[in-house]
Amino acid sequence: MKTQRIILIATLSCLVLSLGACSKEKKPQLLPAISGKAGEVEIVSKKAYWESEVGNAIRTVLQAEYPYTPQKESKYRIYNVPPEGFVNVFRLHRNILYVHIADTCTKKIAISKNVWADPQTMVTIYAPDEASAAEIILSHNDMICEAFEDAERERVIYNARKFENASLAVAVRSQFGGSPYFPSSYTLKKKTDDFVWISYETTYTTQGIFIYKFPYTSPEQFSLEALVAKRNEVLKENVPASLEGSYMITNPVIQPGYYQKEYKGREFVEIRSLWETQNDYMGGPFISDAFLSTDGKDIIVIEGFVYAPKYDKRDYLRQVEAIIYSWH
Repeated sequence: MKTQRIILIATLSCLVLSLGACSKEKKPQLLPAISGKAGEVEIVSKKAYWESEVGNAIRTVLQAEYPYTPQKESKYRIYNVPPEGFVNVFRLHRNILYVHIADTCTKKIAISKNVWADPQTMVTIYAPDEASAAEIILSHNDMICEAFEDAERERVIYNARKFENASLAVAVRSQFGGSPYFPSSYTLKKKTDDFVWISYETTYTTQGIFIYKFPYTSPEQFSLEALVAKRNEVLKENVPASLEGSYMITNPVIQPGYYQKEYKGREFVEIRSLWETQNDYMGGPFISDAFLSTDGKDIIVIEGFVYAPKYDKRDYLRQVEAIIYSWH
């Protein structure tokens, strides 16, 4: 699913009321860096709206359950800032949802970039009343979430490019015809003729990237069943766990998510689910993308997984997802 990039301009009176006549302000040439934590959205609205159906709609959208994590986690952490307090550092937050309600406003939603800081994403809801604002938020659920999801992803990719381990990219590209951007903290863990394992490991966490390929013979190889079967076959051979005779597998009980996607001109099939280990007690979330090689001879699979038994997994998973989305 591809997020539509639109900027909708509200009436002059609505802009003056909502952003303090920002239409007359000149943006500085050099914007300050963003503030806030990854996975966090600042909600700018009156307290009365925050505690009404508008706030309930926001929580329904932004605090919905994040898919395929072992424990329940919401999509975003959110907090409220009243409009009169939306000054100084609060304007620099990485992700902002601004709710402006006035009888002079037409129902609209706007997605803006780098209004106060860089790289910043701001979604603004314009509505004449609370019921309309709540309706806009709920009916544009996907657009709002994807705007913030894309923003978080692009920030990770930007940093990975800026602090890239170029030697890993060279090795992967020579073998698979392309490569993601690997941050400098990632290292090569295993390499065979058709499989690469690259990992970033700390005392309590592991963020891993698998890349493998196999000959393309028919479209049926892109089915969920075929890709999961191939995944289990490849990981049994290449990814042992801590105990003898144990290895990584796809969780056999949970039905994986299966999606056809396109990102920056590249089409692929995506699987999301949980992994575990046969005859062992390790596990966590993973995301796996499969696509045809440039010459059409092979199916290439690139996936990211997380092992973080002491911590929530959402932000770690978003990081490896961004890396595999950076394939080029």
